[in-house]
Amino acid sequence: MQQKNNGKVSVRVKKLRQEIARLRAEYHIENAPNVTDSVYESLSRELGTLLKDYPEFRDENAPENRVAGKPLDKFTKVKHGSRMLSLNDAFSYEELYEWEKRIKKLLPPPPFGRGAGAVQALRSPQARRGEVNYFCEVKFDGLAVSLIYENGKFVRGATRGDGFVGENITQNLKTINSIPLILNSFPPAKGGIKGGGGGGEIPKYLEVRGEALVSKKILEHLNAKNVKEGKPLFANTRNVAAGSLRQLDPKLVAERKLEFSAYDMFVSPEPATHSEKHRMLKDLGFPVDPHDAICKNLEEVKSFIEKFGKIRPNFPYGTDGIVISVDNIKLQNVLGVVGKAPRYMVAFKYPAEKATTVVKEILVNVGRTGVLTPLAVFEPTFIAGSTVSKATLHNMDQIERLDLRIGDTVVIEKAGDVIPKVVEVLTRMRTGVEKKFKMPTFCPVCGGKVEKKNTQSRIHKISSHFTLKGSDMTQKFYESATASVAYYCTNPKCGAKNERYLEHFVSVFEIYELGPKILRRFKDEGLITDAADIFTLTEIEIASLERFGEKSARNIIKEIENKKKIPLAKFLSALGILHVGEETARDLAVHFGTLPKVISVAQSNLSEIDNIENIGPAVSKSLHEFFQNKSNLNFIKKLEQNGVVIEKAPKKTKGKFSGLSFVLTGTLAEMSRQIGKERILALGGKVSGSVSKNTSFVVAGDGSGAKFTTAKKLGVKIIDEKEFLQMLNSGA
Repeated sequence: MQQKNNGKVSVRVKKLRQEIARLRAEYHIENAPNVTDSVYESLSRELGTLLKDYPEFRDENAPENRVAGKPLDKFTKVKHGSRMLSLNDAFSYEELYEWEKRIKKLLPPPPFGRGAGAVQALRSPQARRGEVNYFCEVKFDGLAVSLIYENGKFVRGATRGDGFVGENITQNLKTINSIPLILNSFPPAKGGIKGGGGGGEIPKYLEVRGEALVSKKILEHLNAKNVKEGKPLFANTRNVAAGSLRQLDPKLVAERKLEFSAYDMFVSPEPATHSEKHRMLKDLGFPVDPHDAICKNLEEVKSFIEKFGKIRPNFPYGTDGIVISVDNIKLQNVLGVVGKAPRYMVAFKYPAEKATTVVKEILVNVGRTGVLTPLAVFEPTFIAGSTVSKATLHNMDQIERLDLRIGDTVVIEKAGDVIPKVVEVLTRMRTGVEKKFKMPTFCPVCGGKVEKKNTQSRIHKISSHFTLKGSDMTQKFYESATASVAYYCTNPKCGAKNERYLEHFVSVFEIYELGPKILRRFKDEGLITDAADIFTLTEIEIASLERFGEKSARNIIKEIENKKKIPLAKFLSALGILHVGEETARDLAVHFGTLPKVISVAQSNLSEIDNIENIGPAVSKSLHEFFQNKSNLNFIKKLEQNGVVIEKAPKKTKGKFSGLSFVLTGTLAEMSRQIGKERILALGGKVSGSVSKNTSFVVAGDGSGAKFTTAKKLGVKIIDEKEFLQMLNSGA
């Protein structure tokens, strides 16, 4: 009798799941709900009751398990099967035509060469006329994610990360109703996966990529709720999506009501076109951009851009442009990828939106080096899909160039729909009550004295690239280069500097367990007073704090212990010395080898530092001041006493590139410029950030600019990536 009853329950559970999945698809995919929410909820309640009484019918991938599992302690890393690429941008039709011109040069002309799939890809009458089909789709402003399906079931989801490695956010993605947990079957597709009708084959392995989204309507709802609760407002829909998927508790993610839009898939055999991929994605149960279209040429692409541009202001989701792809997959393979972006795809960005607002006040932010940065605060203004109320003014030079005053009506702009900036002051709107801004003479955080300092660090090196020192041209360039000044808090114990410095320090040391909030908490609780104290923390101290458990304390201590050993270049960068960034720190480490040597020379022989390639007098002066300060030396000593080990820099290699100086410009296809630089250094060569008459070779990648032009003017030898690789592999 029990077995018979189980059979009835099994059938009912199956029917309930099928109907719930169908209603979900109609609502979230087809955007055509046929029943009220109460019907959907009633069916879901019945299913929940049955599964409670008959747990043997539970299924982890069933629709009712979208909020799954307990809150996580942290996200684990996931390596992508293939790199998640980013896109190059085009901000005008002229740039679109330039993009088309570049890709057509790379495609084999009639009578079409052999290999790389080019023959089959270019046999159509359209291809013979030199035309290329394009596929246009809306560029949603969300967070790129990767979804993995095995035998039709959703098994893993991850963020983009750095393109190679992301974070496993499977539980959070399960809360998004528009992501199918079990795939539909689909009809056969020409050049794609075989199958038929409703019983088509489901791929054994499938990767789907798309955007996790939040609608403008949900953003308004969440911000209204935040206002009532006295919480900060979300800036835009993308921030909500990104912040939500970073929550460790999936139940909190579910409350944000995220959505999903698919734009690509990786499956074998590969479909013939990108547009075919979209059709297949929809058949499998994924939402795709309903506006997407195949365009025969760029004129049709322009029409698509202009047509969508008219409806974009009222579009329910944030978007800043249109993605244009070469539709034919074999042509995509011919064009390939350069750097981290595909040649066969480009993102057209709509012109930056502008709006007017009134500057209410100008605040001053204090950074980790003590630099004072003015910040314009204005009436909350809706622009490019989000409400903004602040914009950096960078420095006093910018304020003076704009002739900006408190109370002015200004024009703000969001270029690429990201960061607002003040671009113009409407002086005719002045009433006479506007006030000029003056940089404070005392730090707004600690009250320390504020001083002006020159912000240029490599002036004499730059000027030598133009002409001989002492000439009129050099003098004019020197004057313009030194005209910009920055304001600094001189108090080494400034609270703002200390807090920002801590964040900078742990970032360079790559102690990822220590975020800004945790550092602030440790300071407030008296566990640390400076960065050196981080290395004396214990599990007991951390676990005793409220909301810190033994496991989180153990993870923090383990991370700190693993990062005690650090290369000299990174250590110099972590110290936060004025003008000493990552590149300069590397140059110093390579030249001197050890920290004691750097300190000794900085204290007594500035000319030796001046003679290092790419380093000027402002850097040597800054190093001298830093290492003459006893408190800084005591800080370094404290770090070493607390277990920090500063590794010696590798000695200069006397390899086949010894005596040669390289400048890398543009984007390299086979390797990043950073890897190229490391290869050159390993072979004894030098790498400079600017071209001079002493440069041996300029390696010109795709999209080379001013450095390429300077090299031609100076007669410096220019080589392409192919020649560079030959030099690396077989000698100069």
